[in-house]
Amino acid sequence: MTLTPPDRLLDRIDRPQDLHGLSEEELQQVAQEVREHIIDTVGEIGGHFGANLGMCEVTVALHSLLDSPKDKILWDVGHQAYPHKILTGRRDELSTIRQYEGLAPFCSIGESEHDIMGAGHASTSIGYAVGIKEGMRLAGDTDAGRVVAVIGDGAMTGGVAFEAIHQAGGLGTPIVVVLNDNGMSIAPNVGALSRYFNRVRLNPKLWHAREGVEEKLTTLPGGIGAAFDRLGPQLKESIKSFWAPGLFWEELDWAYMGVIDGHDVRALRLALRAALEAGRPVVVHTATVKGKGFTPAEDGGLEGMEKWHAAKPKSITNRAPTVVAKPTPEKVAAAAAAPPQYTQVFGDALVDEVRRDRRVVGITAAMNSGTGLNILQKAEPEHYFDVGIAEQQAVLFAAGLALEGAKPVCAIYSTFLQRAFDQIVHDVCLQELDVTFAMDRAGLVGDDGPTHHGVFDIAYLRCLPNITLAAPRDEAQLKHLLRTALTQGGPFGLRYPRGEGVGVALPSVGDVRAIPVGRGEVLREGTRVALVGYGSGVGKALEAADLLAEGGLEVTVCDARFAKPLDLELMTTLATEHELLVTVEEGVLAGGFGSAVWEALNDAGVAVPRILRVGLPDRYVTHGKPALLHAEVGFTGRDIARRVEAALFAGRGEVLSEA
Repeated sequence: MTLTPPDRLLDRIDRPQDLHGLSEEELQQVAQEVREHIIDTVGEIGGHFGANLGMCEVTVALHSLLDSPKDKILWDVGHQAYPHKILTGRRDELSTIRQYEGLAPFCSIGESEHDIMGAGHASTSIGYAVGIKEGMRLAGDTDAGRVVAVIGDGAMTGGVAFEAIHQAGGLGTPIVVVLNDNGMSIAPNVGALSRYFNRVRLNPKLWHAREGVEEKLTTLPGGIGAAFDRLGPQLKESIKSFWAPGLFWEELDWAYMGVIDGHDVRALRLALRAALEAGRPVVVHTATVKGKGFTPAEDGGLEGMEKWHAAKPKSITNRAPTVVAKPTPEKVAAAAAAPPQYTQVFGDALVDEVRRDRRVVGITAAMNSGTGLNILQKAEPEHYFDVGIAEQQAVLFAAGLALEGAKPVCAIYSTFLQRAFDQIVHDVCLQELDVTFAMDRAGLVGDDGPTHHGVFDIAYLRCLPNITLAAPRDEAQLKHLLRTALTQGGPFGLRYPRGEGVGVALPSVGDVRAIPVGRGEVLREGTRVALVGYGSGVGKALEAADLLAEGGLEVTVCDARFAKPLDLELMTTLATEHELLVTVEEGVLAGGFGSAVWEALNDAGVAVPRILRVGLPDRYVTHGKPALLHAEVGFTGRDIARRVEAALFAGRGEVLSEA
């Protein structure tokens, strides 16, 4: 339930400029009201939570000083931009965030003029900021807006952020980076000295001379500077190391300010105002508390912050965790009977593989629980590696391990693996290294939307030499295909969807077997039409077959299992014995599995029948529950059955692409 007191200042904020006339005390109040609005709303509908609670004061301070959208605020990833959305005219729509046809889960340039960049992947905001500001300078706009990038300490583990920092320092691009650090506390005495060093660093005479910094230290008031000068270079170096967080930035020609209390609007405005007036690259290092204002997150330490990174629907009542009634025996039994999540099955299976072959290791790029590698981390910590938000390094690290005889498994979401494409091409496939890519979240993932849908991996990997591509139709086959990947050698891409399995029995450790590479499987025999599914497409093909059977048409259904190499013998048989060949995949059609089937038959000189390719459209699909998205794009059993019936009346020799 959302509480809206009649004197709430937030209700007067319909655009960022409405903050400009408020006092700092009122701005502090607005920040708290934004926080309460998030707790009330997200606790009811679910969504990103902890990081947003920590960014309320920072967001209010920024918008109180800037004139958005003329001035540009770039939010890295965008999962922490709920306060920004609230202050930029979307306050009353927050309850629709991540809902079908509602507000986007991250920033979206199509949603608001205040969302300067679309995002969803980490570490990109500084690069955007450099480009935008240099674009303003190139256009000769003397009244160009100011540019601020907001990035978290976690996103700073991504190498692309450092590339942008290096470029901005070299160009002297006048941008401000707000580094949101929610892993550091602040002592009051540090804050006082920090403010003095901020003034020192922003003195233009000291930008390029370390000796100048030392000279300024001797000017500390009250006789301290003179004493400092007498004590010599050892103490000078000790004092400078005291503010070492800024040394990295200053070596790259940035001015560093920090650490600033990220929940003190006055301190933030003071620092940001100085940074915006500096006319050079400046980083403002702020310390915030993830989950600020929500006791279970704030007081729960790292475990609490991780638990409340996102809130589940109806998880908060009256600004406290919802008290969950003890489940009835019936609910306990139902939960036990529910199919396991693919992520859980993969995590358990990888532990089994490590114990079977000690050369096997798991690698994640800062997504251990999301990929199921938290299971491996707990069970076999020496075989678990987290490289941070650095997918390129994850693949390079895997390549190095493989060169030493290890069998690395890179567990990276399909959408995030895109970031490491060159390393897959150049460092794994070219050298035919034994690296397995376990791509969770393949297909339409739901509420996180187009930045997180895993729909391109079939196409972007199928063109690479030396790689094997496979996808399981159910959770049992996932275990078999993981064994296949780790025993057959060479690069191997294994894609599987988010969510529950289909409910089949899982094989015991001793019953897991490698599947012959490049061999499909006939699941149902029929006439006239052959449906060939790949991965989650198999289930849709079976649903369509059931519906067609109700109308008197018994069709053949096959599980391709492999997109590369294809089972050409099976595809040839299906093509020659059926009037219509239908491929079903939860990926883009261009360059996808259906294209692979048509290409293989054509290249083999097989008389190609009518081919209907069912997959995802040539557009970015919105956010929403997967069932709604599948219905929108026609990826349902009923839609496939309807298309099959329509296609039977089409002319021979056609390739019918429908999504």
